[in-house]
Amino acid sequence: MAIKSKNIKWKDRRRRMGLPLSFTRYALSDDRLFLQTGAFNLKDEEVVLYRVRDIGLKRTFWQRLCGVGTLVIQSSDKSMPKFEMKNVKKPTEVKEMLHEAVEDMKIKRRIRIGEYSTAILDDDDDDLDDDDDDDEI
Repeated sequence: MAIKSKNIKWKDRRRRMGLPLSFTRYALSDDRLFLQTGAFNLKDEEVVLYRVRDIGLKRTFWQRLCGVGTLVIQSSDKSMPKFEMKNVKKPTEVKEMLHEAVEDMKIKRRIRIGEYSTAILDDDDDDLDDDDDDDEI
């Protein structure tokens, strides 16, 4: 069972009305995110943290009432490019914990994906100084 690893930072179950009445389990270790489903026939999935590209959070009205939310994870993993961790307790705290773990793993492995800005600088931009005021000394 993958979720019983020694270095688990966080674990939870999918919740119904705020209660852990499900056979879907989630866990976060130092280097991986685990998803286990099933009662009799178990299915274990995992994503290595440095492959996570984006983490989103969705909360419906009923989820907010029950104190849960859905984390949407986008990754470069071929078996699970997108998956949802549904009805997780304290979702904003879990999202921040997951974000920090992903960033730590990317720094540890020295993995960086360059993101390019599409902003174009204007000629009148105040950030660019032209040093045309050399006459004033």
